[in-house]
Amino acid sequence: QVQLVESGGGLVQAGGSLRLSCTESRRIFAIDAMGWYRQAPGKQRELVAIISRGGSTNYADSVKGRFTISRDNAKNTVYLQMSSLRPEDTAVYYCYARPIIPPSDFWGQGTQVTVSS
Repeated sequence: QVQLVESGGGLVQAGGSLRLSCTESRRIFAIDAMGWYRQAPGKQRELVAIISRGGSTNYADSVKGRFTISRDNAKNTVYLQMSSLRPEDTAVYYCYARPIIPPSDFWGQGTQVTVSS
């Protein structure tokens, strides 16, 4: 079973920065895609950014130019560097991973990011 451990959430003022990290703690699975989704109160969970094992990335339009996703395959870890944060970025951020085998979706427990105006 894939276990994802997240860290790095918190409270920050608008314009500030945060860095999220997520590690597949058991390190027994080769991970294909890793990424971040978020869910704000009363809204559906949405993609923030995703990165393939080869390094290809995809971002939500709302975060392009402000957020950067990266990963360390040797550590089964994905990072999300968030800059120029806005109050509308406030949400619970969930780490996502899809191993090569089994090709199923796994989620972290979520970490709260709150941006004050």
